Amino acid sequence: MLHQTIPGMFTSPPRQAGFSTARIGGEAWRVYVLRGVDRTVAVAQREIVRDEIASNAAIGAALPAALLIPFSWLLVWLTLHRTLRRLDLLAADLATRGTMATEPLPLHGIPQELTPLITSMNGLIVRLQAALSAQKRFLADAAHTLRTPIAAMQIEIDNLVAGAPLALPRLAALAAGARRSAQLTDRLLRLARLDEPPALPATRFDAARLLLDCVADHAALAARKHIELSATIPPRFLVTGAEDDVRTLFGNLIENAVTYTQAGGTVDISLRRSQAGGCAEVRDNGPGLPEGAQARIFERFFRATPEVAEGTGLGLAIARRIAERHGFGLEVTNRTDAVRGVMATVTMPGSWA
Repeated sequence: MLHQTIPGMFTSPPRQAGFSTARIGGEAWRVYVLRGVDRTVAVAQREIVRDEIASNAAIGAALPAALLIPFSWLLVWLTLHRTLRRLDLLAADLATRGTMATEPLPLHGIPQELTPLITSMNGLIVRLQAALSAQKRFLADAAHTLRTPIAAMQIEIDNLVAGAPLALPRLAALAAGARRSAQLTDRLLRLARLDEPPALPATRFDAARLLLDCVADHAALAARKHIELSATIPPRFLVTGAEDDVRTLFGNLIENAVTYTQAGGTVDISLRRSQAGGCAEVRDNGPGLPEGAQARIFERFFRATPEVAEGTGLGLAIARRIAERHGFGLEVTNRTDAVRGVMATVTMPGSWA
C-alpha cells in the first residue's frame, strides 16, 4: 500500500535505494530511498529549495569573513600609519636640527622596537657635541693665546721702524706679516664666538646707515689701490639683530671686493627694496670666481684666487655664519651683467622708514 504526504507524487514506490534525482511534475527533486523488508520509505525535496538553502548557508558563512577582511586591513593601515607617523616626526626633527643642537631625540611615542636605536643616536649626539665643544674651546684658546705675543711683536716692529730707517723694507715685510697674523687671530676668535648658540640682542638699527659707514671705513683702502668706491644707499632701512655682527658682515664683503679688485677697478655698493625687505649688493670688476670655486666659497680657509691678493680665507665663512644667525640670505656669485667680477648679495627682512 502506498502512503504519501503529498498525494500523487509517486505513482509507484521508487526502486533505486539511496540518493537520486527525479523529475516530478515538471520539477527536479532530490530523492532519498530507504528499503526495508516489508516497506520502502522515500523522502524528496525540490532542488530549487535545496539550492536556496545552500546559497543562504554559503552567504551566512562568507559574510562575516568578507566584512572582517576590510576591517582587518583598516586596522593594519591605522597601526602602520600611527607608527610611521612617529618616524616621520622623528625624521623631521632630525632634518630641522642645526649643528649646535644639543637636545636628545625624544623617546616618547617611539615604538619599543626602535627605542634602542634612538638611545644609541642620542649617545652619538652627546659624543659629537663633546668633540665639537672641545674643538671650539681649542680654537678660541689658541686664538686668544696668540693675541698677546702678536701684539707685542707688532709693537717691537714699530719701534724698530722708528729707530732703523735703513732696514725699512725688511721691517715693513715683518710688520705686514704681524698684521696678517693679528687679523687671522681676530677672525679665528670671532668665528669661535659665532659657533656658539645665537644670543642676539633684540635691537633695531638702521642697516642703510650701517652699510654707508662700512663703505666709509674702506674708503682709505680703496684710495690706496686707486679703486673707485661708489655707493647707492637710500635712507632708513630698519632691521633687527646684532649691529656689530652685521657691521662685520658688510665689512667683510666690501673688504673682499676691494682686496681682490685690481688697481683702477671699481666697487659698487647698493641697497634696494626686495620681496624679503631689503637687498644689499657689493659688485666688483675683479678677476671673478674660477670654475668650481663657487661651491666652496664659504669654506673656512678656502681662497678662490690666492694668487691675486693675500687673505685668511675666513671672511666669507664669518659672513655666512652671521647671515645664518640673523636669518639673512647670502649669495656670492660671478656677475651676470656681462661684466667680469663678483657680486655678493645679502637679502634681509626689515622695514623701510
